[in-house]
Amino acid sequence: MRSYRMPIMMWLTRGQGRITIAGTTSGFGAHNAIFLPPRTMHGFESISQLFGTAIYFGTGQDLPDQTLHFRIRDVMEQAELNALIETITREQNADRLARDKALMHYCGLLSVWLERQQTQPNPVRIAPQSAVNLAARFTALVEDQLFTGQNISDYAEALGVTPTHLSRVCRETCGRPASEILADRITFEARRLLIETKLPVRRVAEVLGFNSSAYFTRAFRARTGLTPSEFRLQPLR
Repeated sequence: MRSYRMPIMMWLTRGQGRITIAGTTSGFGAHNAIFLPPRTMHGFESISQLFGTAIYFGTGQDLPDQTLHFRIRDVMEQAELNALIETITREQNADRLARDKALMHYCGLLSVWLERQQTQPNPVRIAPQSAVNLAARFTALVEDQLFTGQNISDYAEALGVTPTHLSRVCRETCGRPASEILADRITFEARRLLIETKLPVRRVAEVLGFNSSAYFTRAFRARTGLTPSEFRLQPLR
């Protein structure tokens, strides 16, 4: 489970699997377009080799404020999106006059494509059920409080439910208890800090809200099979 601080669109052209977005899991396959607003918790589970493109938007774009997931069945619409992404890729890789301005406009066209898709009758909807809403509120709260060291009881209290109810709802929406979602998200952030920074392990534990580096090391090893120091020494893949 991870999130990004900028909007992201994923265009998946081959492969299949499951994606969990804001605590709700759905299937995906070829010719699926997925848009995620900033700081939307999500994670993939692929069951075959996966190909696609990710577009990370900057600031200044008029983009949707909700998660979108579409299965694009129309061949003309697939071709339109492929052509637009290929143009963006060529522009990004070229050293041309006014490249940034061009990219801004091409990404604007991409936002128009997304807006038009919302009028289509067959999106993969994240249904507005009470369980789905609670799971989304939980994942949003985790993103907001990720570095505070709160546990599931703390999050459940903030959401006005019991820990048992919160875990039951998460199992209904994505097949995993709330504690597993939280642990997975913290582990990803720990991996990121160990790879992208030179912070000592003790400091990484503090940033993530652990009471001691020893407890952090045990928790990290339980999920990855490596201590934080061993993980940091592994070659990047």
